[in-house]
Amino acid sequence: MVEQTTLRELALLFLRLGATAFGGPAAHIAMMRDEVVARRGWLTEQAFLDLLSATNLIPGPNSTELAIHIGWQRRRAAGLVVAGLSFILPAMLITSALGWAYVEFGTLPAASWLLYGVKPIMLAVVAQAILSLAPAAMKTTRLRVLGVIALALAAFGVHELAVLFGTGALALVADVNPRSGKPELERQSRQPNIALAAGAALGTTAGAVTLPALFWVFFKTGSVLFGSGYVLLAFLRGDLVDRLGWLTQGQLLDAVAIGQVTPGPVFTTATFVGYVVAGLPGAVLATVGIFLPSFVFVGLLTRIVGRIRDRAWSAALLDGVNAAALGLMAGVTWQLGRSALVDPLTVGLFAGSLLALWRIRLNSAGLITAGAAVGLARTLLG
Repeated sequence: MVEQTTLRELALLFLRLGATAFGGPAAHIAMMRDEVVARRGWLTEQAFLDLLSATNLIPGPNSTELAIHIGWQRRRAAGLVVAGLSFILPAMLITSALGWAYVEFGTLPAASWLLYGVKPIMLAVVAQAILSLAPAAMKTTRLRVLGVIALALAAFGVHELAVLFGTGALALVADVNPRSGKPELERQSRQPNIALAAGAALGTTAGAVTLPALFWVFFKTGSVLFGSGYVLLAFLRGDLVDRLGWLTQGQLLDAVAIGQVTPGPVFTTATFVGYVVAGLPGAVLATVGIFLPSFVFVGLLTRIVGRIRDRAWSAALLDGVNAAALGLMAGVTWQLGRSALVDPLTVGLFAGSLLALWRIRLNSAGLITAGAAVGLARTLLG
């Protein structure tokens, strides 16, 4: 029996997360874990990791699908819709506004001051999540070894999806039983070539922009795409730049940059593109098109995810995937750290935020606001 959580509570939580979750899927997932596991106790660490593992293996934006699935856990179909829409809406509104400014003025607003202060804090949020999830994900020596192997393979450039499935298979062969788990990475570039081939097979030919064609491009993309904003870039370039000619290469790069620097799902790149090529109706249809498949996939996934732990072989497979994902998350954190910790001030922001999260249990949204203020103050005083 699902404990009752009001739809208003779900909406307020995910609206706030959608408005403050900078840093990409790994950071989004860390913030969700803080809210629904540590603060509210809606899920155990193990249940959270298992949901994350399952959503890692379907197309679409991983953190958005996790939000949708948490909504299902709390209020079934109504919660699924409310949580997902609430997480997407802030980013959609922000990105639409930036799309309007881009069309009007032909350039992007400067955001370096914001990222300067926010990045170190998001790094601390992700690091704290890794430390908290590690005991559940790495319960045995074998699982710890698998996590290290996954991290090493990713460092050598092995495809993330191959790492996840390969490590899961190793765990299954070794019959790893202990419960662990936590795939978090943003599913960075899972099967980009397969996704691109599928998109080409669904076919799009050059022509004038129409709203049905725009919706179809993004619905198709959301239905087959595994990966991060960089994979999204490759996919959309094939349709929007090469085949349809609706955008220039520079405009597409600007669109992906907007998705990366705004809070919430990176896939709201679609909102920006839709506004640039077809105004507000285009922004709405592109957003609906790219996210609609995620609601469908998660709705189908809810029918099986609860059974995975009931069978020894699937539980072992899931444990291996979880250990691999935690290793991948550590790799993402390392990469983020290289771009976020650039001087003594950012190192201090990171260390202070990590301490505050670990010992004082401050809310991550407040820390993010403080980081943005530090970045603005540095710009104004510098």
